[in-house]
Amino acid sequence: MSNGDLLQIEPIELQFPFELKKQISCSMQLTNKSDNYVAFKVKTTNPKKYCVRPNTGVVVPRSSCDVQVTMQAQKEAPPDLECRDKFLLQCVAVRPGSTAKDITAEMFNKESGNQVDEFKLRVIYVPPPQPPSPVREGSEEGSSPRASVSDNGAANQTSDFINISKGFVETPENMPEVKALISRLTEEKQSAVRQGHKLQQELELLRRQSNRNRGGIPFTYAIIVGLIGILLGYLLKRT
Repeated sequence: MSNGDLLQIEPIELQFPFELKKQISCSMQLTNKSDNYVAFKVKTTNPKKYCVRPNTGVVVPRSSCDVQVTMQAQKEAPPDLECRDKFLLQCVAVRPGSTAKDITAEMFNKESGNQVDEFKLRVIYVPPPQPPSPVREGSEEGSSPRASVSDNGAANQTSDFINISKGFVETPENMPEVKALISRLTEEKQSAVRQGHKLQQELELLRRQSNRNRGGIPFTYAIIVGLIGILLGYLLKRT
């Protein structure tokens, strides 16, 4: 456990049982043993790769908060399962009664004179747990790779975190790119539907005028309406 004036963090490193093409999660617990309300923010050096929930929040006095970190599915495994990604947890005392809605970026700005505690956590990949062997069940031969990687990571944590306070980016709670794409496609579909209704109304009006005048729709206008209808059908099919 890493001890600080404001929050205690457990574990001190994030371990992911790495598997290709699979989303993997782990969690850390933030404990506030003080009498202060403590706001926190989580940043990472690789924000597109991880999703953190919650990435900001307030831990009330004498309580704990669980933070889940999810790694997106990876298509390739790094050599020797080595990972250089790191996380930064910032925390600061805030006024009593504060909630997550009261958190601002300025609170974590040291240049403004705020007393900000920072904790750096490294990411470690470990092999996924293997199913028990039906032939050599209960064998204790060899050592656990999980324990070996964890021990080495804990021993080298201090040296690895030198000069990495810069380069951290706020972690996303969701995928903004996906939301933006869905929103754009929805707007295009709604626009296409509105255009379709408008064209139907104009065509119906022309039909009524044609019946009154006992004449037909001008050939050029009919071609234009037909082209617009083809374009509308393409847009609807695309969305």
